[in-house]
Amino acid sequence: MYTKLKLLPAFRLKKIHVLTFGFFIGLWLLASSLQAQDGRNINLKNKNQISADWLVFKPAHNRLTLYLPDYHGPVNALYQWVYIRPEQPFRINFTAREGLCIFIDNQLIFTADSVASYEVDLTKLIINKPDALRQHLLCIWHPGGQLNYQTFRNAVLTPQEAAEIQVNIKPVSASISIQPKNIPNQNVFILFLLLIGLMYGSLRTTYTSDFYSIFRLNTFLRSSSLEEGFLAKPISSWSSILFVIAFSLSFALVIVAIHTNVQNNFIFNRLFLVSEADITSKIVFYTFLIFVFILVKYIFLRVMGIIFGLKQLVMTQYREFLRTTLFMGLFFPLIMLLYLVLNTANPQLVLFVSNIAVASILIFTVLRIFYTLNKKVSLRNLHLFSYICATEVIPLIILIKLIVFTY
Repeated sequence: MYTKLKLLPAFRLKKIHVLTFGFFIGLWLLASSLQAQDGRNINLKNKNQISADWLVFKPAHNRLTLYLPDYHGPVNALYQWVYIRPEQPFRINFTAREGLCIFIDNQLIFTADSVASYEVDLTKLIINKPDALRQHLLCIWHPGGQLNYQTFRNAVLTPQEAAEIQVNIKPVSASISIQPKNIPNQNVFILFLLLIGLMYGSLRTTYTSDFYSIFRLNTFLRSSSLEEGFLAKPISSWSSILFVIAFSLSFALVIVAIHTNVQNNFIFNRLFLVSEADITSKIVFYTFLIFVFILVKYIFLRVMGIIFGLKQLVMTQYREFLRTTLFMGLFFPLIMLLYLVLNTANPQLVLFVSNIAVASILIFTVLRIFYTLNKKVSLRNLHLFSYICATEVIPLIILIKLIVFTY
C-alpha cells in the first residue's frame, strides 16, 4: 500500500493544472516561431570572394584537407572552393613569382610572366561561364612551390561596382520562407516539447504515487526512499517503462538540439545517412538509444558486480542512478525552452549553456551515486573505488565526449 503524498507548497499550482500550463506555454512558443519565420527578408551575400583558408590535396586519402604550413611544409599546389556569381566582378590581387599559374576547375586561366603584383578578375577569365551562382575549384600552382599564398586578397571594389552589386541583390520575397542552414525548423522541437508535457501530465494523473515518489524534493533527498514507491517496483513494470520513455524523449530532444547547432557532427550521421532537416528521425533514434542504455545499465551493473564480488551494491546503485536520472530529467524541458527562445538571436551562447547544463547533470548523477554508496560502504576501499570508476566514471567520460565535446 502506498500512501498519497502531498506536494510541497513551493511546487503547488492552485488553480492551473500543470498539464494545461505546459500546453499553453507550448502554443505560445509555436505561435512565436511561426511569426518570426513569416515576413523575414534575407539578402543574398556577394559570393565572389576568396578566403584565407587554403586546402592541400592528400593522394593517400583522395581528398582535400586544410593546409597547415608547419605540418605540410612547402607544396606546389593549393586549392579552395569558391562561389562565382557571373554578373558580378571577382577581382583578387596578389604577388607572384614567374611561373605561378591559376586554374579554375582544372582549366588554366592565368600565368605570371614575371615577379610582380597582379590584379585579375576571375569572372572575366573563367572559361566555362556559369549562368548562375555555382561552386568552382580554384587552384594556384608553381613548379618550385613558391606560391606566396598569403598575398592573395580580395580587391577593393570601386563605388560604382559596389552600387551595381547592391542593385543586383534583390530581397527575398516575404512569401518564401528561407532559413539559414544551421538553424533548423524549430516547430519539430516545439511539438515534441508539447508531447513531453502531455506525457508527464498523464503520468502525474495516472501514477500519482509513483510520480511524487520521484519528483518530490524531500523524497529525493532521503536515502531511505530508495526502498519506497516507484523505486521498489521492477524496471519491467509499465509505470517504470513509461517514466523512462518520458525521460529518454526529453534527453533526446536536448541532444538533437545541441548537435543540430554543430553541423556535420551528429552521432546519428555516423550510423545512417540522414539529411539535417530530418530532425524527427534523429529524435526517435536518440530516444530509443537512451531507453536501451538505461535498461542495459542494470545488466552491466550485474555483470560488474559479479566480477568485482559486489553484488550486494548493485540494486542500491541502480536505484540511485534511476532516481537521480529521472529527477534531473525535469531540467531538460527548461533547457529546451532556453534553446527555442534564444537560439536564433545568440546560438553560440545557447550552445555553450546547453553543453554546460547537460555535463553538469551527468556529473551530478555520478556524484549522487558516489554519495549514496559511500553511506553504505566506505569508498576508501581501493577495490570498491575501482568498481565505481569502472561502472560510473568511465561511462561518464564517454557520454560527455559523445554528447558535449562533439569535435
